[in-house]
Parts: sequence; C-alpha cells; structure tokens
Amino acid sequence: MSFCSMRLVRKIHVVVLICLSAGAAVAQTATARIVSAANAFLLTLDEKQRQSVVFAFDDEQQRKRWSNLPTGMVPRGGIDLKDMTSPQRSSAMALLSSALSPRGFEKVQQIMDGDEMLKGTEGNGRRGGGPPGGRGPNGPPTGNGDGRGGGRPGNGPPMGRGGGDPMFGKDIYYISILGTPSEKNPWMLQFGGHHLALNITIAGERGILTPTLTGAQPGLYKVDGRTIRPLGQESDKALALLNALDESQRKQAIVSYRVADLVLGPGQDGKTIQPEGLKASGMNEKQRAMLLDVVAEWAGIIHESAAAARMAELKAEINDTWFAWSGPVTAAPGSNITAYYRIQGPHLVIEYAPQEMGGDPAMHIHTMYRDPTNDYGRKPTAK
Repeated sequence: MSFCSMRLVRKIHVVVLICLSAGAAVAQTATARIVSAANAFLLTLDEKQRQSVVFAFDDEQQRKRWSNLPTGMVPRGGIDLKDMTSPQRSSAMALLSSALSPRGFEKVQQIMDGDEMLKGTEGNGRRGGGPPGGRGPNGPPTGNGDGRGGGRPGNGPPMGRGGGDPMFGKDIYYISILGTPSEKNPWMLQFGGHHLALNITIAGERGILTPTLTGAQPGLYKVDGRTIRPLGQESDKALALLNALDESQRKQAIVSYRVADLVLGPGQDGKTIQPEGLKASGMNEKQRAMLLDVVAEWAGIIHESAAAARMAELKAEINDTWFAWSGPVTAAPGSNITAYYRIQGPHLVIEYAPQEMGGDPAMHIHTMYRDPTNDYGRKPTAK
C-alpha cells in the first residue's frame, strides 16, 4: 500500500471514530440534559419543598397516585405550580420540556391551557361538587374485564366535595421525582393533574413514558382566533386510518358493542384485555404506516431519542398489533371523533375514549398509553 493510501485509510478511520463518538454522545445527551434540568430544579427548592417533591424510587404508592380527575378529588404527591415562585415554575417547566419532544411539550401545555379555560367557564373553577367525572380511579370498571360492554363512566354527576378551592386551572399540576436524578441509576419524573399524568422513567439511556394519560376538556377551544385541539391528531389520524380500510377490513375493525371509557385507565395497573378488531397483518403497507403514525402521537411525546427507540420496537411488532373501533364512524371536519378506539400489541395498549355522559363527547376526551409489560419502566429497573 502506498504512503498516500495509508494516509487516506487513517483519515477514514478517524472520521469513523469521530462519527461513532458523536453517536454515543447524542445517545447520552438526552439523559444528561434531563438530569441537569432536574438538579437545577431541585436547587431552586427550599428543604421543605424538596421533602415534598422527592420520593423513594420504589415508592409504589406515589407511583400510582395519578388520575384523570382533578387534584381536589384525587390528591397527588409532590408540589403544584401555584405553590412555587416564578423562577421555580420556570425551572419545573424547563425540566418537563427537557424530558419531552417539542410536540409533546406543546401538547401538555395545550391540555393545561384547556383546563385554565375550563376554570373560566365553571364559576371560576370553584364548586361545591366535583367536575363531571363519575367516580374515583380505583373502582371496578363497569365492563366485564375483557374490554367489552362499557368501561367506566367518565362524565357522571358531580361528586361531593366541600370547600371553595379551585377545581381546575393550569397552576394545579404537580411535579414529583422518585429516586435521585442520575445518568446511570433509574429514577422517575412525574407531572400531572386534571386530564394529565406523565410517568417518565429514566434508566440510563432509556426513557419510558408508560403509563401516561392524556386528556382534554375542552377538546377544542380558541386562542387569539386560532383553534386549538390538544388531541386533534389522535382523532384525525385514527379516522383517516378507518376510512382507508376496505369493507372487509372495516367489518373486522368495528366491534359490535359500545365502550364508554378507558378500560385500562387509572387504578387498572397490571390488568390485561383480549386483543380484538383488525390485526395489522391483515392491512396493506400503507395502512400499517398509518397505524404507526397514530401510535406516534403517544410514543412521540417523550424526547426524540427515546421516542425513536420506542417506535422502532413497535414497528418491529406491527404485524401483531390490533386496531379496534367502537362508535360513530364519521366526524365533522375540524371536530374530534366521538368514537372509542384501541390499539393493542405485544408491548402496547392505546385507548382513545370520548366521554359520552353530560355533554358533547367530542369536547371531553380521555386517552391512555401503556406497555403492560413495562409500565413504570419495570423491565430495566428490575432487581
């Protein structure tokens, strides 16, 4: 080999090593960024606040202290935004932003802004009873346990609650940390309130978002003349997929019974349901791509590197993934669907559940995102 050739080979090797090193740095950057933001937030707190925010990583009670219901009805652990100073709130939201994708963070802000609008239309958010909500998160579902015939009522009569504390509003969202923020050891970030529960487990380079609940009430509102639909893509993309099915496929996808609410919602950890509907192995390539695009609305809430790893896993299992639809098969342009649907695979359950009782179901939506085999990051954190 000539001297020039040897120099060229060395340059190629150097370029390859630089690329590999850059790739490794990128994989670590997200976790390092989140840990840095978490530590920065904790430094803004006084000792009493830190004691309220930080829990043991294995605190099972705190892990499960989440719901679609307002915090006045189902208390959360941690500290809420209204009890923080302005710098503390900014630091808390910077931490949340670091753990989420730009679109995921925007979705969370839109859910919270919607709750602020709900506050403004419900007597300034002060009520003697609860919001339309049916019951607490730990009661049994009204269905028979396999996902048929019901689910739970999500919009029933007000529940008893004394006092005049605000029930709604963007300040009544809580943040907590389980464990010690670390680039190597597992820990968890929780953020949520009415219609929102993010459970983000960080385990080295892995980021696990399940179980996560996203909801919207109102499901459509206007800000400065602009229409906001926090869960609009979840509605539109699913309806587009349904419309892309042929008659035979639609008959398989559309189930014969009505589902009223989430089957695997709050209080249903560890439960399973039987897959049904249309299996993706019976779809064509375009339809499977559309199905993955629907899934990405949930999987893509977390930061990009974790989302990419999750989507790769779900894409590999797409042929074993099911799509089931219950309810009306049309929606007015620009409006949310009023049908329930479920996407279920070996490591995935997604539910979209409009609330049918007490109002327009297109304006009150519950959704759930789970990996029953790995909720709360149990796989990488198992001892």
